[in-house]
Amino acid sequence: MQITLRGRDDECRALRGLLDGPAGGALLFHGEPGSGRSALLAYARQHAGERAVLAGAGLADEAALPYAGLQRLLDPVLDRAGALPERQRRVLRRVLTGGGCPDAQRLTLATAVLGLLAVAAHDRPLLCTMDDVDAGDPQTAGTLAVVARRLSRLPVALVLTAAGGAAAGDLPAHRLRPLDEQQCHALLADRRSAPPPATVAAGLAAAGGGNPQALVDLADALTPGQWHGDEPLPTAPPADGALGAAYRARLDRLPPDARRVLLLAALDRDGDPATLDRAARAAGLDVEALAPAEAAGLLRAGPAGVTFPHPLTRTMIEIVAPLADRRAAHLLLARASGGRPLRRALHRAAATDGPDPALAAELEAAAAGADDRIEAAAALRRAAELSDDPARAAARTIAAARCAWTAGRADQARRLLSAPPAGPAGTGPADLLRGEIQLRCDAPSTAVATLLAAAEAVAPTDRGAALLGLVRAGEAICLTGDHYRYAEVARRARALRRPGDPPDVELLTTFAAGVGATLRGDHEQGGPALRRVVVLGGRLTGPALTPAGLVCAAVAGLLVAVDGAAHRLADRAVELARARGERSVLPRALELRAVAEYWLGRHATATETAHEGLREARATGQWTCARVHLGILAVLAAMRADRATSLARIAEIGDRAAPGSRPYAYAQWALGVLDLVDGRHADAATRLASLARTGTGRGQVLVQVMATPYLVEAAAHDGRRPAAALAVFDRWASSTASPSRRALSARCHALLAPRGSAEAEREFRTALRLHPTDTDRFERARTELLFGRELRRARRPRDARAYLHRARETFTLLGATVWAERAGAELRAAGESVGSPQQPPAQLLTGQQLHIAQLVAEGATNREIATRMSLSTRTIDHHLRNIFHRLGVRSRTELARLFA
Repeated sequence: MQITLRGRDDECRALRGLLDGPAGGALLFHGEPGSGRSALLAYARQHAGERAVLAGAGLADEAALPYAGLQRLLDPVLDRAGALPERQRRVLRRVLTGGGCPDAQRLTLATAVLGLLAVAAHDRPLLCTMDDVDAGDPQTAGTLAVVARRLSRLPVALVLTAAGGAAAGDLPAHRLRPLDEQQCHALLADRRSAPPPATVAAGLAAAGGGNPQALVDLADALTPGQWHGDEPLPTAPPADGALGAAYRARLDRLPPDARRVLLLAALDRDGDPATLDRAARAAGLDVEALAPAEAAGLLRAGPAGVTFPHPLTRTMIEIVAPLADRRAAHLLLARASGGRPLRRALHRAAATDGPDPALAAELEAAAAGADDRIEAAAALRRAAELSDDPARAAARTIAAARCAWTAGRADQARRLLSAPPAGPAGTGPADLLRGEIQLRCDAPSTAVATLLAAAEAVAPTDRGAALLGLVRAGEAICLTGDHYRYAEVARRARALRRPGDPPDVELLTTFAAGVGATLRGDHEQGGPALRRVVVLGGRLTGPALTPAGLVCAAVAGLLVAVDGAAHRLADRAVELARARGERSVLPRALELRAVAEYWLGRHATATETAHEGLREARATGQWTCARVHLGILAVLAAMRADRATSLARIAEIGDRAAPGSRPYAYAQWALGVLDLVDGRHADAATRLASLARTGTGRGQVLVQVMATPYLVEAAAHDGRRPAAALAVFDRWASSTASPSRRALSARCHALLAPRGSAEAEREFRTALRLHPTDTDRFERARTELLFGRELRRARRPRDARAYLHRARETFTLLGATVWAERAGAELRAAGESVGSPQQPPAQLLTGQQLHIAQLVAEGATNREIATRMSLSTRTIDHHLRNIFHRLGVRSRTELARLFA
């Protein structure tokens, strides 16, 4: 059977290189239990080809028997020892029959082993594998290390595995790292006929910590309901799985005192050395008892405390320990926790059975003051389990789910919400959170109904929460493209408005009113309301200052085209969310920051922000947000004419984005730009016109507004006029105070005006006058390119060149190579002879011209250059004109930039 190892491509390549090479050699693979060490040895044996195979393993039961591992490895070929020199044969026989080996004869022993392997490899090459070499007797490990360094002249490949890297010495070694998310998903898909849903795969990947055996154990232990996402997932690998057995065996090799202190260290999540020391002393032990565990690679101890090489190690130590030992350790840690009330209460709760209302209240109070949302979620969950009042238990469970979601643990929040709330009082708050998770993670269309019903349920008791739920329902409506439904959100928010509302509540009601008016095209009402939201967002302080409020204000800023303010608000939301540990807000806040950076013309920065947002969305299980960020990245790549990257991002979105949704619209916009770049104008116009159905409130109206300048450019080439889409853009642009939006509107009208007409020139000049000089350089350069093309086609090449030169320079500086080439092509059509910006100056200039250009770039004057090169200044002037012409630059400053 063919062995497939996920996430081990480099290691498999190294093995094949060793096995296929003519010379001998050795490799060592080390990693935690379950990382795939034994599987790599099986892979090596499968790909051994014509090699004979010797296989052995280090056994803990034989660790005290010198050379026991070596004896088992060499046993199949010991009958050939007669070919060895007498002295080597005698030493080898004595060692393998338990006679030992004096230090003075260790090299002789290694030489004997080498000789025996050479004899065994005489007829055909040999592969030797030794699993867990550090678990067996140290004498075998030492001898094999000496042998491994001396195999280069023999047709022998030696492959070793170990738990820790200390066994490697100077041998070629590979540390087996945790699998990444995609590799985890692939491994899980191998376990059953149908792969699990993405949310299940992500939950299992998190629970398994990227450990292959942990993932296998988890997958094999799941019920069908868990595999399909209908039931809560486990949070850790099963104790009775293969990985649990491996850890149990590893721990059994430690002295009892080491195991007890190791369990204390594993349960003390803070890693505070003083707490561990107090707990160990209370048990009559000392932290020095950890030395064997540290030597075994289970932990690292230092002045700052104890750390575990991999988080899963801590988890496995805890779950394989007997229940009585765990409870005793928790009680010791509770007494040693000093002034940390939450940590003390959590340890006491872990050692408690049955309802304990007093301890539940203590946990709830401690969680309220906790900075760590994950720890607070654990405390509230345990408080719910210890509650004797069903209503209090339900409220604490919902609070725990809220903390877990805020911390970025979507799966944990879902598990906590899976229990039905006790009574109608718990339904509303639970559904508010459930709807938010649906919005961000997997089901925005379902989220609308969930959030509307939840907002109605909580409105009598919590108007602020109800308004936030309505705003999020509106966000779901916009995300799915059903903008006509926003009127219901605005109506319900208006009914919750009260005179004298505090700023944070006024912000939400005004936001809903402003967005509702904007979506129906009433900018006279929508504009002032949204500008008021921007002002309120900047004034939030104290408890009213939340990332959610800043996000609303940033959206408002984008809708009224105050891009700088929108960027500041989104950036502040990102900073505040990070400072407060509200990780669930980050993908949305980063999305808005990226869009603001797009409008500000900072495309490279927007790409970085969208990459960051994508990482956060994936890390927090927010798959809908991840697809939005992929769409933004696809559009930005398409605008740089980076077809490969854009299509790769669109492929990552896949078919999971529903038609009409924002990710789908971004993907279509990106494809439309690529069509435009490739000259498929009709295809581009058709694709971009389909983003929304103007006048119906369906489709991605806001995305189409952003894409309208590209739609008009594509349509104008074929003599078409997208009147409805342009009218929507014009009404919006004219309602803002944004020069860049009005510049784009003027450019659109210039493209639709008769070619060579005074109207076209007037609109182009208006656009260039309105384009800000300090921001949005890309769109200004696009306008210059289009205007230059218009002038050239109107047989005014001399007038065209100035605009085309500026466009080419800007595109070159921005790294937009394809657009720079377009400007260069227009310049050549206008009578200029310019080189491609993709060609370096060394390929465009003669040696003497290149030398002169470099001196100019360094700041030398013509007279200084003439003196240094023993030429006349007139000759330098002549060369410099040719250099400017060949490189397509017009000044010494442009030349210096090109060489920089």
